[in-house]
Amino acid sequence: MATFEPSELTEAQLVAVYRAMLQSRLMDERMVSLQRQGRVGFYGTGMGQEATCIASAFALRPTDWLFPGLRENAAMLLRGYPLVPYLAQLFGNSGDEAKGRQMPAHQFSRRVNQVSWSSCIGTQLPQAVGAAWAARRKGHDTVVLACLGDGATSTGDFHAAMNFAGVLQAPAVFLCQNNHWSISLHISQQTKSETLALKASAYGFPGVRVDGNDAEAVYAATSSAVARARAGAGPSFIEAVTYRVGPHSSSDDPTLYQDAREVEAWRAKDPLERLRARLIERAAWDLARDEALRAELLAALHAAILEAEALPPVPPESLFDDVYADEPWHLAEQRREFVRATQGTKD
Repeated sequence: MATFEPSELTEAQLVAVYRAMLQSRLMDERMVSLQRQGRVGFYGTGMGQEATCIASAFALRPTDWLFPGLRENAAMLLRGYPLVPYLAQLFGNSGDEAKGRQMPAHQFSRRVNQVSWSSCIGTQLPQAVGAAWAARRKGHDTVVLACLGDGATSTGDFHAAMNFAGVLQAPAVFLCQNNHWSISLHISQQTKSETLALKASAYGFPGVRVDGNDAEAVYAATSSAVARARAGAGPSFIEAVTYRVGPHSSSDDPTLYQDAREVEAWRAKDPLERLRARLIERAAWDLARDEALRAELLAALHAAILEAEALPPVPPESLFDDVYADEPWHLAEQRREFVRATQGTKD
């Protein structure tokens, strides 16, 4: 593992990181419950991987862009996205910015410069590099954080993105959450490379391996890589070593392929527990404040769920929206006919 100097985060900033990590954990636990109740169709958790998701996003400016994989969506909340529309996306109702057009747990918003990930593994990577290159050509100091899992390193899109970024010196940071499992395929069957970080050398830029369950280490590595990219020195690759302690998604049964002893060993390395213990040791936190924060976050979450779930469905005629900047006559005609057919209205 690479080592970094202690992060420059203040105690107040570390508490903010911890708060966002705890919010993500509590939300995941509740959303899994809702999915099992049939109220949400699909969900993918980031449980046990919160440090990598939150601490890396904390190293970004609001003007930077984030291209997530499955387990980075909670970064939106850290970056200021409201909780109710975030949850409305899971229900696919009128509170969803995407108007119900994307499957659950694929949140995005221009408001916080986060792009929707795709269920096709690795496709976000060339897109992220393209966005970084565009920013450089326009003379902006924007940096793009391109997130992926260990499984994505076996895709053609990974090679294309890494090569493109290296050749063009795009201001991109590749953040790989090596959680040891690409659905049911273990990392040992994924590659014979000694590390995933080592792969960056083939593309002409640095790769580092860090403890993905250590929020300060992740922040330090990401902050360094972001500063390097912003200064025009090109891309970097970060392998954050962590573990997927839960299922790949709500459609998965990990007991069929994971060793329960290995899972429990990694649960003992819980990033939330580690950061909380560190804050308490530094006298920046205590158990009473922790209980109060948990109660506050749960109350806000439950209220947001009630509000988001109660929103009306997306109007069916919205399928005609966003096709053209200025709606042409034939689409307007189709819209009117559709409304007549579905709502029984007359001209």
